[in-house]
Order: sequence, then structure tokens, then C-alpha cells
Amino acid sequence: MNTRFIFLSFSLMTLSISAEGCRAGNLLPEPEGRVATNTIPEAQYPRVLPDGSATFRVHAPKAQDVKVDICGRKYDMTKDDEGYWTTTTAPLVVGFHYYFIDVDGVNVIDPSSEAYYGCGRMAGGIEIPESEEAAAYYSFNPQIAHGQVRECRYFSKIENAPRRCYVYTPADYDRSGGKRYPVLYLQHGMGEDERGWHQQGMMANILDNQIAAGKCREMIVVMDYGNCGYIHGTRKGESQAEFGASFPPILINELIPYIQENFRAIDDRESRAMAGLSWGGHQTWATALTNLDKFAHIGTFSGALFFNHAEIDKLYNGVFADADGFNKKVKTLFVGKGTEENFSENVSKTLTGIGINNTYYESPGTHHEWLTWRRCLNEFLPLIFK
Repeated sequence: MNTRFIFLSFSLMTLSISAEGCRAGNLLPEPEGRVATNTIPEAQYPRVLPDGSATFRVHAPKAQDVKVDICGRKYDMTKDDEGYWTTTTAPLVVGFHYYFIDVDGVNVIDPSSEAYYGCGRMAGGIEIPESEEAAAYYSFNPQIAHGQVRECRYFSKIENAPRRCYVYTPADYDRSGGKRYPVLYLQHGMGEDERGWHQQGMMANILDNQIAAGKCREMIVVMDYGNCGYIHGTRKGESQAEFGASFPPILINELIPYIQENFRAIDDRESRAMAGLSWGGHQTWATALTNLDKFAHIGTFSGALFFNHAEIDKLYNGVFADADGFNKKVKTLFVGKGTEENFSENVSKTLTGIGINNTYYESPGTHHEWLTWRRCLNEFLPLIFK
């Protein structure tokens, strides 16, 4: 028997049946919008519509009540005869958003979404795109060279436990012989972890694009866990001052030496920077301002900076009391925020009022969110290591 003939006949029959199905109109129409960039492979939902709204679809045939929880609002979903629940949101603001599916009162991750660590837990995520022009600085450019983000493990004697950090190295790092690089220590915020800047923040694309355009220095970027990956209040009795306070000693005494030993990092204060978003901004000030022998460049993005402005000259061991001395030591002091959030603006005004040099930036139209922090990083990078 000719097996090739049987296989060919079966293939033609299948094709005929498929074609007949098309003619009978059995195929579903193409859904509106385009698949979000954050979906798992082959998933067709969520979809982003031209007006910035999003359509979500979940298969939960036995569920009684399903909602999408996104941007502070819950949207009721409607069930069809096959057990698929669907809803379309109101237009969402551009940028990255965490979201959850609420199934009969249980908050879960959308099975069609990639998972991101945020809100003190794993969450779904969706990017509502800006225009190509606006998003170019954090988009992947196939025409330029790209660096690497390495996952590194080291042991902390302070915690008596292993730790993980992510390290960005520029495109020419492995081809540049003995060349050494300045280092930026870049921190996440409350309820997030060391993956945040790499995944949600798209920092590698931002660095690659700026380096290729000659806008910033080639540098190493280190992203470590700030010991604040849960929501404050989760640990009973933990004060605001204690929250994440265990991290600065680790950075100073263990992380910096690890980076110096394992990467070709320049070991002087003029070639070392620290920046962070939200609580990471709080940690940046607590770390860098009390260790100016190690840092000359400091940035806070929507920084959680809570203090009595009338006593600013007493903060951080009195570092702001001598404005002239501070300005000679600190080459970059950057304060950024979104126009729609209530963080940091008065801090910059207070600093300027006592003669402390600082650069203030507002991200237009954004809140306490990753688009604000991408923009802040983009503004901060050209200022450092000059």
C-alpha cells in the first residue's frame, strides 16, 4: 500500500473540510483591536482597541461572577454559551498597568497574561501603547547593538541567605578588553522586586537607545531586591522607619563589593550613582546621602520622602546644612515625579531654597506608575558620570 498516497489523500480531505467550514461561515470573525504585548504565546486576549480601551476574555464555565480589576476599577464580565467571559474597559491611560481577574470573589492572574511582580504579589500586566514616536526611547531598536541583563546570585552574611540581583552590561562589555565602567544602582519600589526595572521598566532598552545615540555614558546597572517587596503593614508592628531599612547595609557592605569583584566597575565615588522609584527613592536618599564617600550621583523618581521641611538641614546627618560643601561633592541630584501625583515637588523647592543644586523633572500627564519612572530614568541618565 502506498502510504504517501494515503497521507496525501487525508491532507487533501482535511483541507477540503477546512475550506468548507470557511464557506459555511463557521470561523469566528477577527476580534477588534490588536493583541496586547504582554500576553503569553498564541493568546488572543487581552486586546487593545484604538481608543486605548482593552477587551479581556477568560474561560471560566462554572464561575458565577467574573470581573476585571484594573486601574482602580472593576469591570463586570459577560458569559457566553461556551463559558467565556468578556468585557471591554473604558479607555485606559497609556503605559503599563497591573491587573487581576476576580472570579467569584477570588483575585487571580489572567491565564493569558505574562506574570509580573507588583502590588506585593504576582499580577497580570498590560501595556496601553503610546505613539511610536513617544515610546521610541524605551522600545527595542533592531538597528542598534544591545547589552545584556544577567541574573546573578551572591550570599549575604548579613542575612545568612542567598540573594539575587540583575546586572545590565552595555553592548561592548564582553569585547572591550580591560575597559572599566561606572555603575548605577537602580532600585524598585514598595511591593515590587529586583525584576521590576528590567521587566516593567524596560531599562535595558532605555540604556541601549541612549548609549547608541551618544546621550549617556556606557555603564553597568545593578538592580537588587530592596527588602520592601511586600506592602507596608503586612508585618505586624513594623514601623515606617523599619520598612526596607535592612537593605542599605547590604548594598554598602556586600552588594558593592560583589559588583567590584565580579564586574569591571570603576571603584570611585564619581563613577557610582544610585537612584530609585517610590520607596526605592526613599532608600536611595537613606543610603547615598549618608555615604557620600561612595556616591556622587543621586536620583529619586516619585520618591517617598517624608520629613519636616523646616528641619531639612538636620536630615541625613546634616548633609544639607553646608550647601556649598554638598554641591562640590554631589555632581547630580535629580528629583522627578509625574504631574498627576503628589510626590517630591516641594522637596525640590525646599532644596533650591537653601542653595542645594538639584534637577527637577515632571513627567507630563502621568501618575505614580511605570511610565513616570521610565521617563525619569530617561532624563536622569544623560546627567550622570559627566
